[in-house]
Amino acid sequence: MGKTVFIGKRSRAAGGWGALKSCGKRLLESGSPLSGARTLLKANQPDGFDCPGCAWGDPEHGSSFEFCENGVKAVAWEATDKRTLPDFFATHTVSELKTWSDYALEQQGRLTHPMRYDRVTDSYVRVGWDAAFAEIGAILNSFDTPDRAEFYTSGRASNEAAFLYQLFVRLYGTNNFPDCSNMCHEASGIAMKQAVGVGKGTVLLEDFEKADAIFVIGQNPGTNHPRMLGDLRRAARRGAKIVVFNPLRERGLERFADPQDKLEMLRGGSSEIASDYFQPRLGGDMAAVRGMAKAVFAADDAARAAGRPSVLDLDFISRHTADFDAYRAAVEATGWAEIEDQSGLTRDEIERAAAVYLGAERVICTWAMGVTQHRHSVITIREIASFMMLRGNIGKPGAGLCPVRGHSNVQGDRTVGINEKPPAAFLDALEQEFDFKAPRHEGHNVLAAIGAMLDGAARAFIGLGGNFARATPDSPLIEKALARQKLTVNIATKLNHSHLMPGEVSFILPCLGRTEIDRNSKGISQIVTVEDSMSMVHGSGGINRPASPELRSEVAIIAGIAAATVGSAKVDWAALADDYDLIRDHIANVIPGFENYNQRVRKPRGFHLRNAAANREWETPEGRATFWSGPLPDAVEHQIARGRDGVFVMQTFRSHDQYNTTIYGMDDRYRGVYGERNVVFINPADLADLGGEAGDRVDVIGRHEDGLSRVASDFRFVPYDIPRGCVAGYYPELNVLVPLSSAGDESDTPTSKSVLVSFRTKARQADAA
Repeated sequence: MGKTVFIGKRSRAAGGWGALKSCGKRLLESGSPLSGARTLLKANQPDGFDCPGCAWGDPEHGSSFEFCENGVKAVAWEATDKRTLPDFFATHTVSELKTWSDYALEQQGRLTHPMRYDRVTDSYVRVGWDAAFAEIGAILNSFDTPDRAEFYTSGRASNEAAFLYQLFVRLYGTNNFPDCSNMCHEASGIAMKQAVGVGKGTVLLEDFEKADAIFVIGQNPGTNHPRMLGDLRRAARRGAKIVVFNPLRERGLERFADPQDKLEMLRGGSSEIASDYFQPRLGGDMAAVRGMAKAVFAADDAARAAGRPSVLDLDFISRHTADFDAYRAAVEATGWAEIEDQSGLTRDEIERAAAVYLGAERVICTWAMGVTQHRHSVITIREIASFMMLRGNIGKPGAGLCPVRGHSNVQGDRTVGINEKPPAAFLDALEQEFDFKAPRHEGHNVLAAIGAMLDGAARAFIGLGGNFARATPDSPLIEKALARQKLTVNIATKLNHSHLMPGEVSFILPCLGRTEIDRNSKGISQIVTVEDSMSMVHGSGGINRPASPELRSEVAIIAGIAAATVGSAKVDWAALADDYDLIRDHIANVIPGFENYNQRVRKPRGFHLRNAAANREWETPEGRATFWSGPLPDAVEHQIARGRDGVFVMQTFRSHDQYNTTIYGMDDRYRGVYGERNVVFINPADLADLGGEAGDRVDVIGRHEDGLSRVASDFRFVPYDIPRGCVAGYYPELNVLVPLSSAGDESDTPTSKSVLVSFRTKARQADAA
């Protein structure tokens, strides 16, 4: 695995020369550095392709270079000249490939031909497209109910592919749509619909240019969406306050050197990002936000007592909100001792953060999975929304709620119908457009789908992109679930571990990537569309020659399966696969906001889907934005762990050299770890209390009390600036410890940021000098 370098070697700032060196390294590894560099010039450009990485928005004014380090990695990963040919599978059995790392599998390059698993030889063999479609359709049609099948979607699928996918599945007869959003921002959508009536962010990218303060809670932009750092840097430089709540000290939230700033690069300088950096314990964000609200109410009381105007936006509260009095009563009933204990912060720290809020006319609050992957995530986001309402920071320029999504079209997939709980209005419109009766019963999300596969209720799994087996919790159970299926199908660009858990019949169907030209029967290049975190819908057209002439687009593969399964009487699948404009016309007829879709999406930067809450129109039962007035949780996991000897609360997260389950390399230079991924970040005082030293090897033991044994073997301790009682490490390696039975209230999202663990010490092993 190589030598590990600990905390002393982490980067001085995010970005900078380290980012440029990393970009060059990844382009060289792709085998086609010049081609990759030319490709990047079309990333996030009006006449190019949408970056296959994160969902951060593109500025209206544009730029010659609208990509970041992780965008370079994503493009180089996809545009590689390495190929996984049919001969590769003849040489390596599935049993052997299971022993390979995620990184090693993906380093083999792009899949080139459709493959079918042969159980006799334990290997994949080449199969024709038509034969694959026919067998998939026959198996799906053999079930006594369509609910036997699970249809997974990754957030990298385009709007066109996702809309066609949900149309096929509903014509087939089920709403079983386990989706990657079930594992990340489900809590955001649920909480925001309850609070403001819309489950999406209320800000545009331009609002970051107007905000006086930006609160960044539970996210690490430097690794997960680095282009956001440019917007935070510009905001900080013009004087906006950046207030960070994050358990770990993350380099990208401290300092950033913009590789596109020539003067800063030449001088070796960098810009400070966070004006204030607070480190709550894991799960303590809700208490911290409530503490800020308590401080705001105290300031309001003081202002009124002194005869000054209220510090609250009373006009907004009276005209636009409901349940304010109940919320204020709940906040004032929450004592500081409870707030400090649950948040892990002091009253002074929380009041300092509140002072920034009070001193700003326009505030944005942005968050990610550090908030959404806990048991109490929904009410935490309700608390955030309530806090923002106090001074009218929703629905005005430079202010609003901003959940930052992960994969490039995870938000768009949900918009166009990937939803196990589809709204009645959507199904009504779909039925009218295609003249059929859609299923109305609730389908399966990710956790329900896994349960159904384990207990035999589900017999087929079809994955539209992604790496389901490695993204989901309780890894050994997932392998059992997939192995029990009569049919598994994976639509993918590269080999991953999900493909190595075949059912009775299993297919790997290779598809075009975002960077590749997608020509129809007339030789015309087609575009697809995506929706970013700011609800901007824009086009994406590949520019590279396909990795193999055998590849088909995601749309074409879905159309082929659909035609073989439900026939073409209701839908001319072949016509839709040959002309994506026709798909967009259907979307425009079914989904409000997509009128004149084909014309509007071909304009530079596309168009914005109107957000009612951003216009202070509240689509809630009350017709108003609604405060939440419940108590804090009785105890969050760090408090539970504190009462149990040797037990800690753990979060999983990405290294800087990965995106979701895709591993680009073995380094994490922002945290000072090189050449290894089996690491546990721990507070130095906690490490000393355990009698350990930096570099000691341990087994990590899951402590969820459900009778199952969970062990992640042979991990190395890395001392780090993290609150006491809290530890952290990388997924997917630590997903084995995330219990399938532990999920967020209302959201059903795995609690990957609050896992109880202990450690079993192994013999001390010193690193080579």
